[in-house]
Amino acid sequence: MKKIGFLSFGHWANHPSYKTRTAADTLLQSIDLAVAAEEIGIDGAYFRVHHFASQLASPFPLLAAVAAKTSKIEMGTGVIDMRYENPLYMVEEAGATDLISQGRLQLGISRGSPEQVIDGWRYFGYEPGKGETDAEMGRRKALEFLDRLKGAGFAQPNPNPMFPNPPGLLRLEPHAQGLRERIWWGAASNATAVWAAEKGMNLQSSTLKFDESGKPFHIQQAEQIRLYKEAWKKAGHKRVPRVSVSRSIFALVTEQDHLYFGREKNQTDQFGMIEPTKRAVFGRNYAAAPDQLIKELAKDEAIQEADTLLLTIPNTLGVEYNMHILSSILEHVAPGLGWR
Repeated sequence: MKKIGFLSFGHWANHPSYKTRTAADTLLQSIDLAVAAEEIGIDGAYFRVHHFASQLASPFPLLAAVAAKTSKIEMGTGVIDMRYENPLYMVEEAGATDLISQGRLQLGISRGSPEQVIDGWRYFGYEPGKGETDAEMGRRKALEFLDRLKGAGFAQPNPNPMFPNPPGLLRLEPHAQGLRERIWWGAASNATAVWAAEKGMNLQSSTLKFDESGKPFHIQQAEQIRLYKEAWKKAGHKRVPRVSVSRSIFALVTEQDHLYFGREKNQTDQFGMIEPTKRAVFGRNYAAAPDQLIKELAKDEAIQEADTLLLTIPNTLGVEYNMHILSSILEHVAPGLGWR
């Protein structure tokens, strides 16, 4: 068995072929998609977070709405860029959202990917400390977030409060018990995957990672996951960690599928520069008839290593067609691979 979720980038644009012409379209359709996905047995509804773009940005209102409209499906992010965040306020937002969901929040965080503007976190009022890089700032904020999620008191109470205080130092409220164990780190390198394991976070590995060997993407990603699992075991954590990988997978079962994806060009890995000094490998897309997909996906070592698969979806094509994409995978592909 494997958990299967969807991952939406949440695009919108005033384009004649888009079902999502506005931000409101994208937000409301995201809620509808999560509700419909739960009905057919999809395990997770995950959303990307990008600032200064016509894409989903502030995740907690959306995640809370999904939580209120559903009862079983997990909801989460892939990923929140911690360079932009106030860790303490984020603890409060995440705690409230998790309580609304009754413990279904799966929160992906990271240093973040290249953004639409130069050093966008500066506009949010954040600066790295002296001698600190922006990546180090993101990891520092992540650790503060993790620490405050534990629920220990740390703030000195006012001796003349408006309302009575419990004894001792005060913690952030509302506190969501167990949420600390449902935080995931989006790792682009082997080293950050190991770091995430050491810090007790689950692992998210997306459709790209830094190229560290020149090997095919799924081989590098599988090696990253194995290093993560080894580091987790070495760290002595008591629970079993979770690992997700993302893939673009389209089962061609209708004429419309062939029209949209039958000529898919990215069916081989791509290598390129994601940052001026960082060469990355981008994983291939999968688009084929179900029987062929089963054969190809069975060879993907990273999917085999992961317990959770996030299917990236073209949200601009609307709820109905994206439900067709997801149901096609559940019906025609997942059983043949032992995922269902």
